[in-house]
Amino acid sequence: MHYLLAALLGLIEGLTEFLPVSSTAHLLISEKLLGFSDPGGNFTVMIQLGAILAVVVLYFARLWKAVITLPTSEESRRFALSVIIAFIPAVIFGVIIKKSGLLAALFDNIPVICIALIVGGIALWAVDKYGPAPTSDDSMKLDLKTSLIIGLFQCLAIIPGMSRSGSTLIGAMVCKVDKRAGAEFSFFLAIPTMLGAFVMEFADSHKLLTSDQYSFIAIGFAVAFISALLVIKPFITFVQKRGYGFFALWRIVVGVGGLVWWFGMAH
Repeated sequence: MHYLLAALLGLIEGLTEFLPVSSTAHLLISEKLLGFSDPGGNFTVMIQLGAILAVVVLYFARLWKAVITLPTSEESRRFALSVIIAFIPAVIFGVIIKKSGLLAALFDNIPVICIALIVGGIALWAVDKYGPAPTSDDSMKLDLKTSLIIGLFQCLAIIPGMSRSGSTLIGAMVCKVDKRAGAEFSFFLAIPTMLGAFVMEFADSHKLLTSDQYSFIAIGFAVAFISALLVIKPFITFVQKRGYGFFALWRIVVGVGGLVWWFGMAH
C-alpha cells in the first residue's frame, strides 16, 4: 500500500513541478491529508530530481549542443553563464536557510504554505495581467542582468508554497521575457537548483535511510519523471495562448481550501 502512496505523491510532483502552483505545497498538503510523515522533507526534495530529469530528456538536443560548443561558441558560453549567475543566489540563500534550521520548520507549517500559495497566486495574476510587454523571446539569449534578477526571484521559493517555477516566471515577466522563453529558462535553471538541493539533502540523510525508504523514493522518482515528461510541453502551449490566470486562481483556491481544512477540520 505504501508503494501506491509513493506513486501517487510522485504523480503529484511530476504534474506540478513545472506549473507555477508549487509542487512542494501540493506534496506537503497531500502528505498531511494522507497521513504520510516526511521529516525534513527528504522524500519531497529527492523525488523532485525525477521531474528535473524530464527537462534534461526533453531539451537534451539544445542543452547538449550548448555543452559541446562551449569552447567555440560565445553564445553557448553566455547561456551557461546566464544559468550560473541565476543559480548563485539560490545557493547562498539555500545554505544560509539550511544551516539556520528554519527550512525544516517551514516544511512543517501548513498555514505558512497556504498563505504563500495565496500571496504568490495574487502576484502571478497581477504580473501576468499588468506586467510590461515582452522584449526577449529566446531563453538561451537572456542578458546577465535579467538572469540575475530571475535568480533573485527564485530565492522566494525557499518559502514552501511560493513555488520555484512561479517565482522565476514572475521574475521573467517583470524583466520583459515572453512566456515561452521565461518558462524554458525556468526549466533550465531548475536543473542545477534541484540537483543542488538533492545533493545537500542526500548528504545529510543518506546514512539514515533504510532500503525500504530508498524503494519508496525510487518509485516516487520514477513516477515524477514520467508524469513531468507528459506535462511540460502542454504547459508551454497553454500559457502561450492563455497566460497564467488559471494557475493563479488554482493557487488561491488551494491555499484558501488548505487554511479552511487546517483550522476547521484537521484540528
